[in-house]
Formats: sequence, C-alpha cells, structure tokens
Amino acid sequence: MTVYRLAVRHAQMMAFALLVTIFFVITFERIFGFTAPAFVIAIIVLVIANARMLELNCPRCGKNLFLRGLIALPWPTRQCSNCQLQLDQEPEE
Repeated sequence: MTVYRLAVRHAQMMAFALLVTIFFVITFERIFGFTAPAFVIAIIVLVIANARMLELNCPRCGKNLFLRGLIALPWPTRQCSNCQLQLDQEPEE
C-alpha cells in the first residue's frame, strides 16, 4: 500500500472522528445543558487521533504529506512538494 493511500485513509478517519465529536458535543449539551467538558474531551480525542499524521512522510526526503509550507491541510498531496516523488504509485524495484 502506498504512503499516499495510508494518508488518504488517515484523512478519512479524521473526518469520521470529527463528525463523531461534533455529535458527542451536541448530545452532551442536550443532556447536561453545557458544553465545556465535552469540548475538552473532543479536543483531546481529535489531537490523539491526528497524532499519526506526523508519521506520514515522503519515503525519499521525509517531508510530511499534509504540510504545504507552514500550512497543514486536511488532505495529503499526491506528489511530494519537496522532491517531486509520485506518492500515489508503488515504488519501483
């Protein structure tokens, strides 16, 4: 499996985690009438779930697939912005 495909799966998992935390906060507010603890829990869950993003790097140069300069985007790049390696293709042997 390519590093790009792993990164796409991570992005999809993060989108699902975001939806779950949004529904959690809404449900918590409906039941208890306040949201502060729910936001804290949601932020912690999202930070822990997104920690894997730091491991998804270009195999040639090590540049992160989600970072474009200093900006982190929610979707990975197909081509490394540093060394131009095609990340969505299997490595040639």
